[in-house]
Amino acid sequence: MRKPPYRSTSSLHSVLICLLIANLLVSLAQAEDFRCDTTNAAQIWVSPSQPKMDESVKIMAISTESPVTQLLTIDRHGQRTFLPMRHRGGPPWTAIAEIESLSSDQTEIVVERNGTVISCHPLTVSSNTQRDRHRTWNRATEAFYSAWIEELFGIPHDESLALTSLEPVLRDPRRNFLHDYLGLEEDKKLPLTPDCADLPYTLRAYFAWKVGLPIAYRACNRGSATSPPRCSAPSIMSEFVNNMQSPAQFTRFSRQLVDAVHSGSARTSLRDESSDLYPLPLDRNHLWPGTVYADPYGHVLVLVEWVPQTADRPGMLLAVDAQPDNSVTRKRVWEGTVLFADTDNAGPGFKAFRPLVPAPANRWRVLTNAELTDSMEFQPFSMQQSELTSEEFHARLAGLINPLGLEPRQAYDVAFAALVEQVTTRITSVNNGEAYVRKHPREVIAMPSGTAIFQALGPWEDYSTPSRDMRLIIAINVLQQLPEKITRHPELFRLQDQSPEQAKKEIERHHTFRTDDYQISYTRSDGSPWPLTIAEVLARRSAFETGYNPNDCVEIRWGAEPGSNEYATCRRHAPATQRAKMEQYRSWFLEARRPAR
Repeated sequence: MRKPPYRSTSSLHSVLICLLIANLLVSLAQAEDFRCDTTNAAQIWVSPSQPKMDESVKIMAISTESPVTQLLTIDRHGQRTFLPMRHRGGPPWTAIAEIESLSSDQTEIVVERNGTVISCHPLTVSSNTQRDRHRTWNRATEAFYSAWIEELFGIPHDESLALTSLEPVLRDPRRNFLHDYLGLEEDKKLPLTPDCADLPYTLRAYFAWKVGLPIAYRACNRGSATSPPRCSAPSIMSEFVNNMQSPAQFTRFSRQLVDAVHSGSARTSLRDESSDLYPLPLDRNHLWPGTVYADPYGHVLVLVEWVPQTADRPGMLLAVDAQPDNSVTRKRVWEGTVLFADTDNAGPGFKAFRPLVPAPANRWRVLTNAELTDSMEFQPFSMQQSELTSEEFHARLAGLINPLGLEPRQAYDVAFAALVEQVTTRITSVNNGEAYVRKHPREVIAMPSGTAIFQALGPWEDYSTPSRDMRLIIAINVLQQLPEKITRHPELFRLQDQSPEQAKKEIERHHTFRTDDYQISYTRSDGSPWPLTIAEVLARRSAFETGYNPNDCVEIRWGAEPGSNEYATCRRHAPATQRAKMEQYRSWFLEARRPAR
């Protein structure tokens, strides 16, 4: 019997050891290849702030320079796993991904641009609910705020976003990247129902609370007919920075905040340093989502998304605003929604929140205009908007939204869609007033006098629509004047081979077709629907000059002619004294210009 060949045990051990060392060296080499230091090229944010094993984790990589192209994780063995991701924005540019079930093997998140690693972030499984590091307002956190806003309101562009308040969107983990960020189930019953002026402050405070940043606000007066609002010294809330604040503590602070701020807070003079907001350059690189627009009459919007123009689709700039009834709506930014005027009693325009930076003795201070003028860390202070007339402002803004210019029909369709959006929003506003009256059938809502009709308190503020109807009248004017604008400013349009006069006549024909063809429907007093074409809505412009009173039946508010079938279901009329006031104030709406206080 042949003996098997002799093999040394020590030789086998040597081979195994060599193989193990080789594998270890490969793993170390792989891990070494992807080891990086966090740079300013991209910032990585993880939600929740303290991830837990086997639970989902959301990742947001944000760059202020150019888009990132890949997000991946690396495990302890150097194994790379690429993550499916969604892209948003620019600037800032955002990549968003999700890990459905976090493993303890996943140790690092890596961001690449065109195959080159530009940033990384440790992925640590933890149940610790304390703040992970001291944070300040800087370019990275401002970019995160902007990206969070864009994601929060970023539903498809062809869908409408109309919310009863801010609460539904903040409680939606699919939209709110910071949902349950603190791990306290803090969003379940959080009461957040800001109105118009409160909305940007509430969004800013919510973000600061979640991320651990200070926030400041000032008590301001409302100004006068000849001077804009003035504000006192800032109240600085720094308790969020080092301590995890409970939902109850944040609720108390947010109530203090909304009790202090009002429509005058955003209308301060553009040069005024004693202000919560400061003006920005009117260019695409500086108008990030989260930017506030303050109109000269007290309405406030928050920018949420730029939709780039393409060869076959006009661009859009989208914003959200809140109403006195606490509803929140997304809408297009255009000449009919963004009012601009050269006035002595307001500083209108696009503005950013004045940043807070650390000061001695563990304090914080707000930056001055001079510090912000040439800032590389924050959006720069600029008086550019103050140098523009209303027509120049809107022409410049239209050029930012559609830098390639628009053909006349494209320009008309954009304006038409924006007008329809405002009419649809008014349907909701009027319905809200009707719902209140049904619950309080014996109450006559008190109507204030003079300019107070635009800024009263109580049910009048919540359910009357003078400001909204003023903007609707302006939108009607913009749409109807578009054909004439083509001949007055042909340089704003891509006319191809047409003359301005030919383009004007074509748009007039197109206007007749579109307004006759498109219908909306409102609900009459008996619950029945009543259709109106947009042509009929435009023909009722004069009715909207006195259609804002919730004490009137819904038919009157939509301009139904007395004695008509449409009007037959009307059962409620405003008192004669209120009707007399509205006739007295009609000229404000006829001229589409709010009076000075």
